[in-house]
Amino acid sequence: MSEVTRILALVDDDPEAAKQLLPLVYEELRQLAAARLNHERPGQTLTATALVHEAYLRLVGDDDDQSWENRAHFFGAAAEAMRRVLLNRARDKKRLKRGGDRRRVDLSTISLALETPPDVLIDLDEAIEALSLQDPTAAQLIKLRFFAGLSLKDASASLGLTRRQGDRLWAFARAWLFDRLRES
Repeated sequence: MSEVTRILALVDDDPEAAKQLLPLVYEELRQLAAARLNHERPGQTLTATALVHEAYLRLVGDDDDQSWENRAHFFGAAAEAMRRVLLNRARDKKRLKRGGDRRRVDLSTISLALETPPDVLIDLDEAIEALSLQDPTAAQLIKLRFFAGLSLKDASASLGLTRRQGDRLWAFARAWLFDRLRES
C-alpha cells in the first residue's frame, strides 16, 4: 500500500491526515494542472498552482463526507475538481459583466493561432455529461485526458482498464463526442 493510499484511508477518521496528503500529491497535481493549462489560450490568468490549490480546496474542503477508495479514485476526483474550476472560469468569462464576447488581445504577440473559446469548453462539458449517461467510464476517461492532462496509458490505468480497453474506449469516446459536438 502506498503512502498516499494509506493517508487517503485515514482522511475519513483523522482531519489532520488531509494536511499530510497535500505534500505527497502536490507536485503530481501541479504537473497535471500545468499539462491541462497548456491547452488553454495564451494570456490565461489562472496558473497551475492556483488551479491545484482551488481543486484541492474543493477536494478536502468543508465536505466531511469525502472519502477516497484509493489513489486512482483520488486523482479522478482531482480531475473532476479541476474540470469544475475551469468550467466556472469559462462561464464567468462568458458573462457580459466580465466582457462577454470581447476577446483580450496581447499586442506584442498577435498571431493567427486558434484558441478555444469558453463556448466550446461549455459545449464540451455538456457533451461529456450526455456521454456519462450512456457510458460513465468513457466520460471519465475523457475527463482524465482532457481536464487532468493524463496520458491515455495513465488514464486507462487509473480506471482499471488494460491498455487495449483504454484504446478502444478512447476511440469510441472521441467519435461519440465528435458526432455530438458536430450537431451543436
